Amino acid sequence: MLNLGIIGLGVIGNCHLKAALKLDNARIQAVCDLRGEVAEASAREHGIEEWTASPSELLANKKVDAVILALPTGARIGLGLEAFHAGKHVLVEKPVAMNTAEADALLAAQGDRVGACCSSRFRSLESAVAARACIEAGTLGEIRVIGCRVHAPAGPPPASPPPAWRLSKAINGGGILLNWGVYDLDYLLGLTGFVLEPRHVLARTWQVPATYAGNVAPGSDGETHVAAMVTFRSGAVLQYERSEYGTQAASQSWSIAGDKGSLALKLFNGCEDNVVLGEADYENGTQIRTLWSGDETKADFNAAPVADFVEAIGHGRTPRTSLADARKVTVLTDAIYASAASGEPVSFS
Repeated sequence: MLNLGIIGLGVIGNCHLKAALKLDNARIQAVCDLRGEVAEASAREHGIEEWTASPSELLANKKVDAVILALPTGARIGLGLEAFHAGKHVLVEKPVAMNTAEADALLAAQGDRVGACCSSRFRSLESAVAARACIEAGTLGEIRVIGCRVHAPAGPPPASPPPAWRLSKAINGGGILLNWGVYDLDYLLGLTGFVLEPRHVLARTWQVPATYAGNVAPGSDGETHVAAMVTFRSGAVLQYERSEYGTQAASQSWSIAGDKGSLALKLFNGCEDNVVLGEADYENGTQIRTLWSGDETKADFNAAPVADFVEAIGHGRTPRTSLADARKVTVLTDAIYASAASGEPVSFS
């Protein structure tokens, strides 16, 4: 029975708490929030033995085997390092860190402990499992083009603006790219086995259009629109675009194409064809069929990282997204920001 500690009891921290309460191979030993009254109330409500307003106190607790860090990105690195130095296994929210240097620091401190990142959420879905199995079987052949295009147009003015961290470079490291883009990159790089090594990155980012400035928190300086082209050493290319609070019609698609086959991927589309496979057939031309179809709109993908983390510790295996895997995503996001800032391509030696 693994004893867990949770630091941060906001919206996502409570998702982790509820997920952990359902496990039969782990229990919550202690919870922590800087708002002591929140930590105490949560502990009392769920019958948790210990609570504290001090993260260091929880990390020093010898009864706690593993911790979940459910705080804004800028507040996690110090606690992650402290947790590893205290001998704890660590699950961090996404993105894994503010930048690659912080990810490297976490990896250097990890030792023989399990470290995992919650950016794996979408690869826990059944459709993703089916897509990964298809790619592992060699059905697509040599990967050529990976694509992601997701747009969420602006709606009417909100009753209250979103929280400041969502579009804050100081608190979260960036905007839409680090808030949602890390999911896209983890999903696509993970489905292809995290083996692709970047060679060049050319990107551009934009902040919220002036028309919709009132839809975001005052002082927001993170991007709401990002477009990037990434080339990999294997010869594959990633075409990436994501936006929110914009003028483009709503759309969402992910794709992976090879010389023998291709996958068109959808997430949370009810009973539509979530994964469509195209296969090369010389006699009849490319054949299109549904590889996986089902209703994932109610899938509890927020609970998946905790269950995977606990199982990885118990079975001595690598988690779905390890810290090393998450670092690969951070290398790309850092390069995207660097290229967008300079207006020039970023090259990897």
